Amino acid sequence: MTTANDIAAHNVNLDEQHPDAFRYKCASEHVEVVKKLWDSFEDDAVLHDNDSGRFFDPAKIHPADHRGEHFRVTAPLDVVRSRQGHPVIVQAGQSDGGRGLAAATAEVIFTAHQKSDTAQDFYRDIEARATALGRDPSHILVMPSVSPFIGRTEAEAREKYDRLAGLILEEDGIALTKGLTGGTLDLSGVDLDGPLPPDAPTEGMESRQALIRQITDENGFSFRQLYQHVASARGHFTLIGTPGQIADILQDRFENEGAHGFNILPPWLPSGPTDFVDLVVPELQRRELFRTAYEGTTLRENLGLPFPETRWAVQHRLAHAAE
Repeated sequence: MTTANDIAAHNVNLDEQHPDAFRYKCASEHVEVVKKLWDSFEDDAVLHDNDSGRFFDPAKIHPADHRGEHFRVTAPLDVVRSRQGHPVIVQAGQSDGGRGLAAATAEVIFTAHQKSDTAQDFYRDIEARATALGRDPSHILVMPSVSPFIGRTEAEAREKYDRLAGLILEEDGIALTKGLTGGTLDLSGVDLDGPLPPDAPTEGMESRQALIRQITDENGFSFRQLYQHVASARGHFTLIGTPGQIADILQDRFENEGAHGFNILPPWLPSGPTDFVDLVVPELQRRELFRTAYEGTTLRENLGLPFPETRWAVQHRLAHAAE
């Protein structure tokens, strides 16, 4: 719904994508509607009473009854609440609109930052926005994406990176870069071993365009080196090193307000995840930064997120408190 390109718009019967502000306003209402549907059944609505033949208590099933600017939904959802209350709400995006939506609705945020200072700025900005909206910022987890190339030596890790980069076809690298920068760069006849051409600003893609430009400038990449670098992780944080070196960087981000955790993007399958699990996880466990057993049986419990009350439970609680 918040994706900037027209291809996403075509999937919802639009010829072109709506402006950035409209998309995020619509997305905010969409979350409101979905939460109302998830709240259709109160937690104790299902009785399973064989003796009386009552499967549920009709008084504890509620229609969404939503009438908004973009959505009109009446009926209740015909699915009971899950063991998590409702699924964990995950958001990705770091534009101003994306941050606003995340602070208001998200429980986990995927983001992309190459440097510690920008990661910290994002982390603190989300906390400040959530607090201003009356949310507990500890109920929002910032989890940047990381693409790790891991070797038992630096040379082995670099060899893995170079081997994968060498497999990228030129036409795919050009198409990938064009897509990541909003599709407006004129890449016809581009010198692959020259610099990245100037940006043509695209609404809704500003943060990604800035990220791609930052990666280029800070590393002194040619166009070819740029698309090789971003191909595996689409501009997310790429790490190349030994288990200890990877763990050092993750620990620094985690302990210095840069991340609550990480979304691992393995560069390839199936051995990419195995490299991280077998080589980096034991190092993180040695440092007491990674669990050795799960805390619960649901994703919500293992992320340390609270069980969400239904709006009906909140109403009942407030009514009892007022008596």
